[in-house]
Amino acid sequence: MKLNAFYKSPIFLKSIFVVSIFAIFFISAVTFKHINLLNNSSKWVNHSYDVNLELERLFSYLKDSETGQRGFLITKDSTFLEPYLSSKEKIDRSFKIVKSYTKNDPAQENNLRKLQLYISKRQNYLSKTLHLSLNRKLDDKKLKEQLIIGKHTMDSVRSQVNSMILLEKKNLKLRELSYKDTIKVTPIFIYVTLLITLVLISISYIRITRDLEKLQLSNNRLTVLNESSNLAEIVGSFGSWQLNIDSHEYTFSDNIYRLLGCEPQSFKNGQEDFLKYVHSEDKSYFEGITSDRLEKDNLPPFTYRIIAKDKKLLYFRTTGRIVTNKSGQKILIGTTSDVTEEVLASLSLEQQNIELEASNKELLAFNYVASHDLQEPLRKIQTFISRLSDKEYDHLSDNGKEYITRIHSSVDRMRILIDDLLQYSRANKTEKVFEKVNLSDLLENAKFDLAQSIEEKNAEIESEKLPKMTVIPFQIQQLFINLIGNSLKYSKENITPKIKISSKKVVALEEDLIPKKTKDKFYKITFEDNGIGFEQEYAEKIFILFNRLHNKNEYAGTGIGLAICKKIVENHKGYIFAEGKPKEGSKFTIYLSDDC
Repeated sequence: MKLNAFYKSPIFLKSIFVVSIFAIFFISAVTFKHINLLNNSSKWVNHSYDVNLELERLFSYLKDSETGQRGFLITKDSTFLEPYLSSKEKIDRSFKIVKSYTKNDPAQENNLRKLQLYISKRQNYLSKTLHLSLNRKLDDKKLKEQLIIGKHTMDSVRSQVNSMILLEKKNLKLRELSYKDTIKVTPIFIYVTLLITLVLISISYIRITRDLEKLQLSNNRLTVLNESSNLAEIVGSFGSWQLNIDSHEYTFSDNIYRLLGCEPQSFKNGQEDFLKYVHSEDKSYFEGITSDRLEKDNLPPFTYRIIAKDKKLLYFRTTGRIVTNKSGQKILIGTTSDVTEEVLASLSLEQQNIELEASNKELLAFNYVASHDLQEPLRKIQTFISRLSDKEYDHLSDNGKEYITRIHSSVDRMRILIDDLLQYSRANKTEKVFEKVNLSDLLENAKFDLAQSIEEKNAEIESEKLPKMTVIPFQIQQLFINLIGNSLKYSKENITPKIKISSKKVVALEEDLIPKKTKDKFYKITFEDNGIGFEQEYAEKIFILFNRLHNKNEYAGTGIGLAICKKIVENHKGYIFAEGKPKEGSKFTIYLSDDC
Protein backbone atom coordinates (compact mmCIF):
# COMPACT_ATOMS: atom_id res chain seq x y z
CA MET A 1 0.00 0.00 0.00
CA LYS A 2 2.80 2.40 0.88
CA LEU A 3 4.59 1.56 -2.40
CA ASN A 4 1.45 2.26 -4.46
CA ALA A 5 0.95 5.51 -2.60
CA PHE A 6 4.57 6.45 -3.40
CA TYR A 7 4.06 5.78 -7.11
CA LYS A 8 1.00 8.03 -7.06
CA SER A 9 2.68 10.81 -5.12
CA PRO A 10 4.11 14.01 -6.66
CA ILE A 11 7.50 13.04 -5.22
CA PHE A 12 7.68 10.08 -7.60
CA LEU A 13 6.94 12.32 -10.61
CA LYS A 14 9.57 14.81 -9.51
CA SER A 15 12.05 11.97 -9.06
CA ILE A 16 11.40 10.81 -12.64
CA PHE A 17 12.04 14.32 -13.92
CA VAL A 18 15.25 14.62 -11.94
CA VAL A 19 16.49 11.25 -13.19
CA SER A 20 15.55 12.15 -16.79
CA ILE A 21 17.40 15.46 -16.61
CA PHE A 22 20.38 13.71 -15.03
CA ALA A 23 20.35 11.12 -17.84
CA ILE A 24 20.25 13.86 -20.49
CA PHE A 25 23.16 15.62 -18.85
CA PHE A 26 25.01 12.33 -18.61
CA ILE A 27 24.47 11.60 -22.32
CA SER A 28 25.66 15.09 -23.12
CA ALA A 29 28.76 14.52 -21.00
CA VAL A 30 29.48 11.18 -22.70
CA THR A 31 28.99 12.76 -26.15
CA PHE A 32 31.25 15.63 -25.17
CA LYS A 33 33.83 13.16 -23.96
CA HIS A 34 33.57 11.25 -27.25
CA ILE A 35 34.09 14.41 -29.25
CA ASN A 36 37.07 15.26 -27.06
CA LEU A 37 38.49 11.81 -27.70
CA LEU A 38 38.18 12.37 -31.44
CA ASN A 39 39.82 15.76 -31.15
CA ASN A 40 42.59 14.38 -28.94
CA SER A 41 43.17 11.46 -31.28
CA SER A 42 43.43 13.81 -34.22
CA LYS A 43 45.81 16.00 -32.27
CA TRP A 44 47.97 13.05 -31.33
CA VAL A 45 48.06 11.81 -34.97
CA ASN A 46 49.12 15.25 -36.11
CA HIS A 47 51.55 15.43 -33.21
CA SER A 48 53.17 12.11 -34.17
CA TYR A 49 53.29 13.20 -37.80
CA ASP A 50 54.92 16.49 -36.85
CA VAL A 51 57.46 14.76 -34.62
CA ASN A 52 58.38 12.23 -37.31
CA LEU A 53 58.53 14.92 -39.98
CA GLU A 54 60.75 17.14 -37.91
CA LEU A 55 63.04 14.23 -37.01
CA GLU A 56 63.39 13.43 -40.68
CA ARG A 57 64.07 17.09 -41.43
CA LEU A 58 66.68 17.14 -38.66
CA PHE A 59 68.34 14.06 -40.11
CA SER A 60 68.16 15.60 -43.58
CA TYR A 61 70.08 18.67 -42.32
CA LEU A 62 72.76 16.35 -40.94
CA LYS A 63 72.99 14.52 -44.28
CA ASP A 64 73.30 17.84 -46.12
CA SER A 65 76.14 18.79 -43.80
CA GLU A 66 77.86 15.46 -44.48
CA THR A 67 77.34 15.72 -48.28
CA GLY A 68 78.90 19.18 -48.33
CA GLN A 69 81.86 17.82 -46.37
CA ARG A 70 82.36 14.99 -48.87
CA GLY A 71 82.22 17.38 -51.85
CA PHE A 72 84.82 19.60 -50.24
CA LEU A 73 87.10 16.65 -49.44
CA ILE A 74 86.98 15.46 -53.03
CA THR A 75 87.17 18.77 -54.91
CA LYS A 76 88.67 21.10 -52.32
CA ASP A 77 86.08 23.54 -53.63
CA SER A 78 84.83 25.77 -50.78
CA THR A 79 81.41 26.15 -52.40
CA PHE A 80 80.66 22.62 -51.22
CA LEU A 81 81.03 23.87 -47.62
CA GLU A 82 77.98 26.14 -47.94
CA PRO A 83 75.47 23.36 -46.87
CA TYR A 84 77.78 22.46 -44.03
CA LEU A 85 77.96 25.98 -42.75
CA SER A 86 74.20 26.68 -42.98
CA SER A 87 73.16 23.31 -41.57
CA LYS A 88 74.33 24.08 -38.04
CA GLU A 89 71.72 26.80 -37.54
CA LYS A 90 68.99 24.68 -39.18
CA ILE A 91 69.90 21.69 -37.01
CA ASP A 92 69.63 23.78 -33.82
CA ARG A 93 66.26 25.22 -34.88
CA SER A 94 64.90 21.81 -35.85
CA PHE A 95 66.19 20.30 -32.61
CA LYS A 96 64.32 22.94 -30.56
CA ILE A 97 61.12 22.14 -32.45
CA VAL A 98 61.50 18.42 -31.74
CA LYS A 99 62.22 19.21 -28.11
CA SER A 100 59.00 21.22 -27.81
CA TYR A 101 57.01 18.37 -29.40
CA THR A 102 58.37 15.77 -27.01
CA LYS A 103 57.83 17.84 -23.90
CA ASN A 104 56.11 15.90 -21.05
CA ASP A 105 57.06 12.62 -22.73
CA PRO A 106 59.84 11.11 -20.53
CA ALA A 107 60.84 8.37 -23.03
CA GLN A 108 61.22 10.74 -25.97
CA GLU A 109 62.95 13.33 -23.82
CA ASN A 110 65.51 10.68 -22.87
CA ASN A 111 65.91 9.70 -26.55
CA LEU A 112 66.25 13.35 -27.49
CA ARG A 113 69.07 13.83 -25.02
CA LYS A 114 70.94 10.90 -26.60
CA LEU A 115 70.23 12.28 -30.08
CA GLN A 116 71.59 15.65 -29.02
CA LEU A 117 74.77 13.94 -27.82
CA TYR A 118 75.22 12.04 -31.12
CA ILE A 119 74.56 15.16 -33.19
CA SER A 120 77.15 17.09 -31.19
CA LYS A 121 79.69 14.33 -31.68
CA ARG A 122 78.97 14.17 -35.40
CA GLN A 123 79.41 17.90 -35.81
CA ASN A 124 82.69 17.76 -33.86
CA TYR A 125 84.00 15.00 -36.07
CA LEU A 126 82.95 16.92 -39.15
CA SER A 127 84.92 19.92 -37.95
CA LYS A 128 88.00 17.80 -37.19
CA THR A 129 87.80 16.04 -40.56
CA LEU A 130 87.61 19.36 -42.43
CA HIS A 131 90.54 20.69 -40.44
CA LEU A 132 92.65 17.62 -41.19
CA SER A 133 91.68 17.64 -44.89
CA LEU A 134 93.26 21.06 -45.32
CA ASN A 135 96.78 19.71 -44.63
CA ARG A 136 96.52 16.04 -45.56
CA LYS A 137 95.52 13.86 -48.40
CA LEU A 138 92.47 11.69 -48.60
CA ASP A 139 94.46 8.54 -48.07
CA ASP A 140 95.95 9.83 -44.87
CA LYS A 141 95.51 7.31 -42.10
CA LYS A 142 94.39 9.74 -39.42
CA LEU A 143 91.92 11.35 -41.78
CA LYS A 144 90.49 7.97 -42.62
CA GLU A 145 90.09 7.22 -38.94
CA GLN A 146 88.14 10.42 -38.41
CA LEU A 147 85.94 9.66 -41.42
CA ILE A 148 85.20 6.18 -40.09
CA ILE A 149 84.37 7.53 -36.60
CA GLY A 150 82.14 10.17 -38.23
CA LYS A 151 80.35 7.43 -40.17
CA HIS A 152 79.69 5.45 -36.98
CA THR A 153 78.41 8.57 -35.25
CA MET A 154 76.12 9.25 -38.21
CA ASP A 155 74.82 5.70 -37.93
CA SER A 156 74.08 6.28 -34.22
CA VAL A 157 72.17 9.43 -35.14
CA ARG A 158 70.20 7.54 -37.78
CA SER A 159 69.47 4.72 -35.32
CA GLN A 160 68.34 7.17 -32.59
CA VAL A 161 66.06 9.03 -35.01
CA ASN A 162 64.53 5.74 -36.15
CA SER A 163 63.99 4.73 -32.51
CA MET A 164 62.14 7.96 -31.79
CA ILE A 165 60.00 7.58 -34.94
CA LEU A 166 59.14 3.99 -33.99
CA LEU A 167 58.21 5.06 -30.44
CA GLU A 168 55.88 7.73 -31.81
CA LYS A 169 54.26 5.18 -34.09
CA LYS A 170 53.85 2.78 -31.20
CA ASN A 171 52.21 5.46 -29.01
CA LEU A 172 49.97 6.41 -31.89
CA LYS A 173 48.88 2.81 -32.32
CA LEU A 174 48.01 2.49 -28.61
CA ARG A 175 45.98 5.70 -28.75
CA GLU A 176 44.13 4.44 -31.81
CA LEU A 177 43.27 1.17 -30.02
CA SER A 178 41.98 3.09 -26.98
CA TYR A 179 39.99 5.34 -29.26
CA LYS A 180 38.48 2.38 -31.10
CA ASP A 181 37.45 0.75 -27.80
CA THR A 182 35.84 3.96 -26.66
CA ILE A 183 34.10 4.41 -30.00
CA LYS A 184 32.84 0.83 -29.84
CA VAL A 185 31.29 1.17 -26.32
CA THR A 186 30.10 4.75 -26.47
CA PRO A 187 27.25 4.36 -29.02
CA ILE A 188 25.81 1.40 -27.13
CA PHE A 189 26.02 3.25 -23.84
CA ILE A 190 24.48 6.36 -25.35
CA TYR A 191 21.71 4.30 -26.93
CA VAL A 192 20.87 2.50 -23.67
CA THR A 193 20.95 5.73 -21.68
CA LEU A 194 18.85 7.49 -24.29
CA LEU A 195 16.39 4.60 -24.26
CA ILE A 196 16.10 4.78 -20.46
CA THR A 197 15.63 8.53 -20.69
CA LEU A 198 12.87 8.11 -23.27
CA VAL A 199 11.15 5.55 -21.02
CA LEU A 200 11.35 7.87 -18.03
CA ILE A 201 10.09 10.82 -20.05
CA SER A 202 7.27 8.67 -21.40
CA ILE A 203 6.29 7.65 -17.86
CA SER A 204 6.46 11.27 -16.83
CA TYR A 205 4.28 12.27 -19.74
CA ILE A 206 1.70 9.62 -18.87
CA ARG A 207 1.74 10.65 -15.22
CA ILE A 208 1.48 14.33 -16.13
CA THR A 209 -1.45 13.58 -18.42
CA ARG A 210 -3.21 11.64 -15.68
CA ASP A 211 -2.44 14.32 -13.11
CA LEU A 212 -3.77 16.97 -15.46
CA GLU A 213 -6.98 14.97 -15.83
CA LYS A 214 -7.22 14.60 -12.06
CA LEU A 215 -6.42 18.30 -11.67
CA GLN A 216 -9.18 19.16 -14.09
CA LEU A 217 -11.57 16.92 -12.17
CA SER A 218 -10.42 18.46 -8.88
CA ASN A 219 -10.88 21.95 -10.33
CA ASN A 220 -14.42 21.03 -11.35
CA ARG A 221 -15.13 19.70 -7.88
CA LEU A 222 -13.48 22.76 -6.33
CA THR A 223 -15.72 25.00 -8.42
CA VAL A 224 -18.77 23.14 -7.15
CA LEU A 225 -17.46 23.27 -3.58
CA ASN A 226 -16.80 27.00 -3.87
CA GLU A 227 -20.34 27.56 -5.07
CA SER A 228 -21.63 25.33 -2.26
CA SER A 229 -19.51 27.27 0.22
CA ASN A 230 -20.82 30.58 -1.10
CA LEU A 231 -24.38 29.29 -0.82
CA ALA A 232 -23.69 28.00 2.71
CA GLU A 233 -22.31 31.41 3.70
CA ILE A 234 -25.45 33.12 2.37
CA VAL A 235 -27.78 30.66 4.12
CA GLY A 236 -25.76 30.69 7.36
CA SER A 237 -25.25 34.47 7.40
CA PHE A 238 -21.49 34.29 7.70
CA GLY A 239 -18.45 35.05 5.58
CA SER A 240 -14.82 33.97 5.45
CA TRP A 241 -11.63 35.99 5.21
CA GLN A 242 -7.85 35.58 5.07
CA LEU A 243 -5.00 37.73 6.35
CA ASN A 244 -1.41 37.29 5.16
CA ILE A 245 0.57 37.91 8.35
CA ASP A 246 3.71 38.94 6.45
CA SER A 247 2.16 41.28 3.87
CA HIS A 248 -0.89 42.33 5.97
CA GLU A 249 -3.13 41.76 2.94
CA TYR A 250 -6.79 40.90 3.53
CA THR A 251 -9.04 38.78 1.32
CA PHE A 252 -12.79 38.75 1.97
CA SER A 253 -15.39 36.35 0.61
CA ASP A 254 -18.36 37.80 -1.29
CA ASN A 255 -20.74 37.26 1.60
CA ILE A 256 -18.70 39.52 3.91
CA TYR A 257 -19.66 42.37 1.59
CA ARG A 258 -23.28 41.22 1.52
CA LEU A 259 -23.44 41.19 5.32
CA LEU A 260 -22.34 44.82 5.28
CA GLY A 261 -24.99 45.63 2.68
CA CYS A 262 -22.39 46.17 -0.08
CA GLU A 263 -21.83 44.67 -3.49
CA PRO A 264 -19.28 41.79 -3.55
CA GLN A 265 -15.66 42.96 -3.85
CA SER A 266 -16.77 46.61 -3.78
CA PHE A 267 -13.77 47.73 -1.71
CA LYS A 268 -10.14 46.63 -1.91
CA ASN A 269 -8.34 48.20 1.06
CA GLY A 270 -9.01 45.28 3.39
CA GLN A 271 -9.30 46.05 7.08
CA GLU A 272 -9.09 49.80 6.48
CA ASP A 273 -12.35 49.81 4.50
CA PHE A 274 -13.96 47.19 6.74
CA LEU A 275 -13.32 49.32 9.85
CA LYS A 276 -15.43 52.08 8.33
CA TYR A 277 -18.48 49.96 9.12
CA VAL A 278 -17.38 48.99 12.65
CA HIS A 279 -18.97 50.92 15.52
CA SER A 280 -16.56 53.56 16.78
CA GLU A 281 -16.62 52.15 20.32
CA ASP A 282 -15.70 48.64 19.10
CA LYS A 283 -12.79 49.44 16.77
CA SER A 284 -10.35 48.71 19.59
CA TYR A 285 -11.16 45.02 19.17
CA PHE A 286 -9.17 45.03 15.92
CA GLU A 287 -6.01 46.54 17.39
CA GLY A 288 -3.15 44.05 17.51
CA ILE A 289 -5.20 41.41 15.72
CA THR A 290 -2.01 39.99 14.15
CA SER A 291 0.01 39.63 17.35
CA ASP A 292 -1.33 40.45 20.82
CA ARG A 293 -4.77 38.99 20.21
CA LEU A 294 -3.47 35.63 18.99
CA GLU A 295 -3.30 32.79 21.51
CA LYS A 296 -1.40 29.70 20.35
CA ASP A 297 -2.07 30.59 16.69
CA ASN A 298 -5.77 31.11 17.44
CA LEU A 299 -7.83 34.28 17.39
CA PRO A 300 -10.37 34.01 20.24
CA PRO A 301 -13.98 34.81 19.24
CA PHE A 302 -15.10 38.38 19.88
CA THR A 303 -18.39 40.14 19.21
CA TYR A 304 -18.69 43.73 18.01
CA ARG A 305 -21.21 46.12 16.50
CA ILE A 306 -21.51 47.04 12.84
CA ILE A 307 -23.23 50.01 11.22
CA ALA A 308 -24.28 48.53 7.88
CA LYS A 309 -24.52 50.50 4.67
CA ASP A 310 -28.26 51.05 5.30
CA LYS A 311 -27.38 52.41 8.81
CA LYS A 312 -28.85 49.35 10.49
CA LEU A 313 -27.14 48.21 13.73
CA LEU A 314 -25.84 44.63 13.49
CA TYR A 315 -23.79 42.37 15.71
CA PHE A 316 -20.88 40.40 14.18
CA ARG A 317 -18.76 37.66 15.74
CA THR A 318 -15.27 36.94 14.40
CA THR A 319 -12.84 34.11 15.10
CA GLY A 320 -9.84 32.62 13.32
CA ARG A 321 -6.62 30.67 13.47
CA ILE A 322 -3.21 30.66 11.76
CA VAL A 323 -2.20 28.11 9.13
CA THR A 324 1.11 27.84 7.28
CA ASN A 325 0.99 27.19 3.53
CA LYS A 326 3.54 25.21 1.51
CA SER A 327 5.46 28.41 0.76
CA GLY A 328 6.04 28.92 4.48
CA GLN A 329 3.74 31.95 4.67
CA LYS A 330 1.56 32.34 7.75
CA ILE A 331 -2.08 32.93 6.87
CA LEU A 332 -4.73 33.90 9.42
CA ILE A 333 -8.01 32.39 8.23
CA GLY A 334 -11.28 33.21 9.92
CA THR A 335 -15.03 33.52 9.76
CA THR A 336 -17.31 36.43 10.52
CA SER A 337 -20.93 35.70 11.40
CA ASP A 338 -24.01 37.89 11.72
CA VAL A 339 -25.18 37.08 15.26
CA THR A 340 -27.63 39.97 15.57
CA GLU A 341 -30.63 37.73 16.31
CA GLU A 342 -28.62 35.68 18.80
CA VAL A 343 -27.33 38.74 20.64
CA LEU A 344 -30.75 40.41 20.72
CA ALA A 345 -32.32 37.16 21.97
CA SER A 346 -29.60 36.88 24.62
CA LEU A 347 -30.15 40.47 25.74
CA SER A 348 -33.90 39.85 25.86
CA LEU A 349 -33.41 36.63 27.83
CA GLU A 350 -31.03 38.38 30.19
CA GLN A 351 -33.63 41.10 30.78
CA GLN A 352 -36.31 38.46 31.33
CA ASN A 353 -34.06 36.64 33.80
CA ILE A 354 -33.51 39.88 35.70
CA GLU A 355 -37.24 40.49 35.78
CA LEU A 356 -37.92 36.87 36.76
CA GLU A 357 -35.35 37.00 39.54
CA ALA A 358 -36.89 40.20 40.83
CA SER A 359 -40.35 38.60 40.61
CA ASN A 360 -39.13 35.51 42.47
CA LYS A 361 -37.64 37.64 45.19
CA GLU A 362 -40.87 39.57 45.51
CA LEU A 363 -42.87 36.33 45.54
CA LEU A 364 -40.65 34.80 48.22
CA ALA A 365 -40.84 37.97 50.25
CA PHE A 366 -44.60 38.03 49.84
CA ASN A 367 -44.87 34.36 50.75
CA TYR A 368 -42.71 34.78 53.82
CA VAL A 369 -44.40 37.99 55.01
CA ALA A 370 -47.88 36.64 54.29
CA SER A 371 -47.12 33.45 56.20
CA HIS A 372 -45.85 35.39 59.19
CA ASP A 373 -48.68 37.88 59.06
CA LEU A 374 -51.18 35.01 59.00
CA GLN A 375 -49.75 33.62 62.21
CA GLU A 376 -51.14 36.50 64.34
CA PRO A 377 -54.87 36.29 63.31
CA LEU A 378 -54.60 32.51 63.38
CA ARG A 379 -53.37 32.59 66.98
CA LYS A 380 -56.23 34.94 67.90
CA ILE A 381 -58.75 32.63 66.24
CA GLN A 382 -57.30 29.68 68.16
CA THR A 383 -57.42 31.68 71.43
CA PHE A 384 -61.05 32.81 71.03
CA ILE A 385 -62.21 29.35 69.88
CA SER A 386 -60.46 27.80 72.89
CA ARG A 387 -62.16 30.28 75.23
CA LEU A 388 -65.50 29.71 73.55
CA SER A 389 -65.09 25.96 73.87
CA ASP A 390 -64.09 26.20 77.53
CA LYS A 391 -66.81 28.66 78.71
CA GLU A 392 -69.69 28.47 76.28
CA TYR A 393 -69.47 24.94 74.85
CA ASP A 394 -72.18 23.53 77.14
CA HIS A 395 -74.58 26.37 76.18
CA LEU A 396 -74.22 25.76 72.44
CA SER A 397 -76.61 23.72 70.38
CA ASP A 398 -75.52 20.55 68.71
CA ASN A 399 -74.97 22.45 65.46
CA GLY A 400 -72.92 25.07 67.28
CA LYS A 401 -70.77 22.36 68.85
CA GLU A 402 -70.21 20.80 65.38
CA TYR A 403 -69.24 24.22 64.00
CA ILE A 404 -66.74 24.69 66.85
CA THR A 405 -65.20 21.30 66.04
CA ARG A 406 -64.90 22.14 62.32
CA ILE A 407 -63.34 25.53 63.13
CA HIS A 408 -60.74 23.75 65.33
CA SER A 409 -59.96 21.37 62.45
CA SER A 410 -59.69 24.19 59.89
CA VAL A 411 -57.46 26.23 62.19
CA ASP A 412 -55.12 23.23 62.67
CA ARG A 413 -54.93 22.70 58.90
CA MET A 414 -54.25 26.40 58.41
CA ARG A 415 -51.43 26.27 60.95
CA ILE A 416 -49.86 23.24 59.23
CA LEU A 417 -50.23 24.91 55.83
CA ILE A 418 -48.54 28.10 57.06
CA ASP A 419 -45.68 26.09 58.61
CA ASP A 420 -45.19 24.16 55.37
CA LEU A 421 -45.23 27.37 53.34
CA LEU A 422 -42.57 28.80 55.64
CA GLN A 423 -40.45 25.69 55.15
CA TYR A 424 -40.85 25.84 51.36
CA SER A 425 -40.00 29.52 51.37
CA ARG A 426 -36.95 28.78 53.46
CA ALA A 427 -35.87 26.07 50.98
CA ASN A 428 -36.14 28.59 48.12
CA LYS A 429 -33.96 31.22 49.74
CA THR A 430 -30.84 32.08 47.76
CA GLU A 431 -28.60 32.16 50.82
CA LYS A 432 -27.11 28.65 50.82
CA VAL A 433 -24.35 28.11 53.36
CA PHE A 434 -22.70 24.72 52.86
CA GLU A 435 -20.94 22.95 55.73
CA LYS A 436 -19.25 19.57 56.02
CA VAL A 437 -21.31 17.54 58.49
CA ASN A 438 -22.07 13.94 59.32
CA LEU A 439 -25.44 13.03 57.80
CA SER A 440 -25.96 10.45 60.54
CA ASP A 441 -26.08 13.32 63.04
CA LEU A 442 -28.67 15.14 60.95
CA LEU A 443 -30.73 11.94 60.77
CA GLU A 444 -30.68 11.60 64.54
CA ASN A 445 -31.82 15.22 64.91
CA ALA A 446 -34.68 14.51 62.50
CA LYS A 447 -35.70 11.41 64.49
CA PHE A 448 -35.61 13.50 67.66
CA ASP A 449 -37.97 16.09 66.13
CA LEU A 450 -40.34 13.27 65.16
CA ALA A 451 -39.95 11.38 68.44
CA GLN A 452 -43.61 11.84 69.48
CA SER A 453 -44.96 10.55 66.14
CA ILE A 454 -42.48 7.67 66.15
CA GLU A 455 -43.52 6.73 69.66
CA GLU A 456 -47.25 7.00 68.88
CA LYS A 457 -46.88 4.79 65.81
CA ASN A 458 -44.44 2.49 67.59
CA ALA A 459 -42.34 2.76 64.40
CA GLU A 460 -39.09 0.88 63.77
CA ILE A 461 -36.34 2.81 61.95
CA GLU A 462 -33.31 0.89 60.72
CA SER A 463 -30.49 2.99 59.29
CA GLU A 464 -26.96 2.38 58.02
CA LYS A 465 -24.10 4.72 58.72
CA LEU A 466 -24.43 7.80 56.50
CA PRO A 467 -21.42 9.64 55.01
CA LYS A 468 -19.90 12.98 55.82
CA MET A 469 -20.81 15.54 53.15
CA THR A 470 -20.70 19.24 52.46
CA VAL A 471 -24.37 20.26 52.58
CA ILE A 472 -26.80 22.88 53.89
CA PRO A 473 -27.38 21.23 57.28
CA PHE A 474 -30.88 22.53 58.17
CA GLN A 475 -32.17 21.66 54.68
CA ILE A 476 -30.89 18.07 54.75
CA GLN A 477 -32.32 17.67 58.27
CA GLN A 478 -35.67 18.97 56.97
CA LEU A 479 -35.39 16.50 54.07
CA PHE A 480 -35.01 13.61 56.50
CA ILE A 481 -37.90 14.90 58.67
CA ASN A 482 -40.24 15.14 55.67
CA LEU A 483 -39.36 11.69 54.30
CA ILE A 484 -39.67 9.90 57.65
CA GLY A 485 -42.81 11.89 58.45
CA ASN A 486 -44.29 10.92 55.09
CA SER A 487 -43.68 7.22 55.83
CA LEU A 488 -45.26 7.59 59.27
CA LYS A 489 -48.28 9.47 57.90
CA TYR A 490 -49.06 6.89 55.23
CA SER A 491 -48.45 3.78 57.35
CA LYS A 492 -50.96 0.93 57.48
CA GLU A 493 -53.43 0.69 60.35
CA ASN A 494 -52.65 -1.88 63.03
CA ILE A 495 -49.23 -2.66 61.40
CA THR A 496 -45.95 -1.48 62.87
CA PRO A 497 -44.33 1.02 60.48
CA LYS A 498 -40.88 -0.11 59.40
CA ILE A 499 -38.50 2.36 57.75
CA LYS A 500 -35.16 1.22 56.34
CA ILE A 501 -32.50 3.83 55.47
CA SER A 502 -29.41 2.77 53.46
CA SER A 503 -26.50 4.55 51.77
CA LYS A 504 -23.72 3.79 49.31
CA LYS A 505 -21.40 5.58 46.89
CA VAL A 506 -22.17 5.10 43.18
CA VAL A 507 -21.05 6.31 39.73
CA ALA A 508 -23.65 7.99 37.51
CA LEU A 509 -22.89 5.70 34.55
CA GLU A 510 -23.91 2.67 36.61
CA GLU A 511 -27.29 4.09 37.68
CA ASP A 512 -30.30 3.89 35.35
CA LEU A 513 -32.31 6.54 37.22
CA ILE A 514 -29.79 9.38 36.82
CA PRO A 515 -30.40 11.16 33.50
CA LYS A 516 -26.92 12.70 33.52
CA LYS A 517 -24.80 9.85 32.18
CA THR A 518 -21.34 10.99 33.25
CA LYS A 519 -18.53 9.70 35.41
CA ASP A 520 -19.70 11.88 38.29
CA LYS A 521 -19.91 10.21 41.70
CA PHE A 522 -22.96 10.39 43.97
CA TYR A 523 -24.08 9.19 47.37
CA LYS A 524 -27.22 7.12 46.98
CA ILE A 525 -29.53 7.29 50.05
CA THR A 526 -32.78 5.29 50.09
CA PHE A 527 -35.82 5.52 52.42
CA GLU A 528 -37.95 2.38 52.19
CA ASP A 529 -41.15 1.73 54.17
CA ASN A 530 -44.00 -0.79 54.41
CA GLY A 531 -46.82 1.75 54.21
CA ILE A 532 -49.84 2.00 51.93
CA GLY A 533 -47.76 2.80 48.87
CA PHE A 534 -49.10 4.41 45.69
CA GLU A 535 -49.54 3.79 42.01
CA GLN A 536 -46.28 4.22 40.05
CA GLU A 537 -48.00 6.54 37.58
CA TYR A 538 -48.08 9.17 40.32
CA ALA A 539 -44.34 8.88 41.07
CA GLU A 540 -43.57 12.32 39.60
CA LYS A 541 -46.79 14.12 40.52
CA ILE A 542 -46.25 13.65 44.25
CA PHE A 543 -43.35 16.14 44.11
CA ILE A 544 -45.56 18.89 42.66
CA LEU A 545 -46.50 21.69 45.08
CA PHE A 546 -49.97 21.24 46.70
CA ASN A 547 -50.48 17.94 44.88
CA ARG A 548 -52.25 15.29 47.00
CA LEU A 549 -53.09 11.67 46.21
CA HIS A 550 -55.56 11.25 49.07
CA ASN A 551 -58.52 13.13 50.46
CA LYS A 552 -57.69 15.54 53.27
CA ASN A 553 -60.26 13.78 55.43
CA GLU A 554 -58.40 10.46 55.04
CA TYR A 555 -54.83 11.70 55.64
CA ALA A 556 -53.77 15.07 56.98
CA GLY A 557 -51.37 17.11 54.92
CA THR A 558 -50.90 20.11 52.61
CA GLY A 559 -49.14 18.59 49.58
CA ILE A 560 -46.03 20.66 50.24
CA GLY A 561 -43.75 18.23 52.11
CA LEU A 562 -42.41 16.24 49.12
CA ALA A 563 -42.17 19.44 47.03
CA ILE A 564 -39.87 20.75 49.75
CA CYS A 565 -37.83 17.52 49.53
CA LYS A 566 -37.39 17.94 45.77
CA LYS A 567 -36.36 21.56 46.17
CA ILE A 568 -33.78 20.69 48.83
CA VAL A 569 -32.25 17.92 46.68
CA GLU A 570 -32.07 20.26 43.68
CA ASN A 571 -30.29 22.83 45.86
CA HIS A 572 -27.62 20.15 46.37
CA LYS A 573 -27.31 19.33 42.61
CA GLY A 574 -28.94 15.99 43.21
CA TYR A 575 -31.92 13.88 42.16
CA ILE A 576 -34.86 12.35 44.00
CA PHE A 577 -37.08 9.54 42.71
CA ALA A 578 -40.12 7.77 44.14
CA GLU A 579 -41.18 4.17 43.66
CA GLY A 580 -44.41 2.77 45.04
CA LYS A 581 -46.57 -0.34 45.09
CA PRO A 582 -50.12 -0.09 46.45
CA LYS A 583 -50.53 -1.78 49.87
CA GLU A 584 -46.83 -2.81 49.86
CA GLY A 585 -44.92 0.37 50.55
CA SER A 586 -42.88 3.20 49.11
CA LYS A 587 -39.24 3.76 48.30
CA PHE A 588 -37.59 7.17 47.92
CA THR A 589 -34.12 7.27 46.33
CA ILE A 590 -31.93 10.33 46.75
CA TYR A 591 -28.69 11.04 44.83
CA LEU A 592 -26.51 13.73 46.39
CA SER A 593 -23.50 14.89 44.40
CA ASP A 594 -20.10 14.10 45.87
CA ASP A 595 -18.95 17.58 44.73
CA CYS A 596 -21.33 19.43 47.02
